[in-house]
Amino acid sequence: MRPMARFFHRFSILSAGIACALLLLACSPKFDWREVHDSGIPFSILLPAKPTTSARQIDLDGLPVTMTMTAAEAGDVLFAVGSAEMPDPAAAERALVAMKTALTRNIGGSIRRELASSPGAVPATLDIEAVGAPRNGEQPRLLVARFVAVGKRVYQLVVVGQEKSVPREAVDTFLTSFKPA
Repeated sequence: MRPMARFFHRFSILSAGIACALLLLACSPKFDWREVHDSGIPFSILLPAKPTTSARQIDLDGLPVTMTMTAAEAGDVLFAVGSAEMPDPAAAERALVAMKTALTRNIGGSIRRELASSPGAVPATLDIEAVGAPRNGEQPRLLVARFVAVGKRVYQLVVVGQEKSVPREAVDTFLTSFKPA
């Protein structure tokens, strides 16, 4: 083989190898889904990365409660499930609206879509999609949340990130995987 032909042959093999490596990197999973159970709170859910858990006192519909939050980030998108115990089932159902209001306010957002379960449904649910105003030249923030009341316990399932960064399939996987125990 002539030197120039050999160079182009090697270059094409090297280029193909680099292209394959880049393709494999692009296909590597951004979401490493794992089932998570909280030891003290009855639920299971799929999260896209290794989660962290924290608890803090909050005011929920005028009542001081301890909210436990388990969250994981995948890229720039946060997936979180929070839970608190209310004094009674009626307070738990009222808390759904309070959680919706607080989270929407946190992103400076407005609700784009809202769907509540039928009155008396067990569990009581409230689904929302809200968009926050862009900050510092960023894209608008998207909040997709499901609020659930089961007996005295309330849950908030939250996905938040820049609107174009939130994959709908990942939101669906997260929300549909939730199982209160």
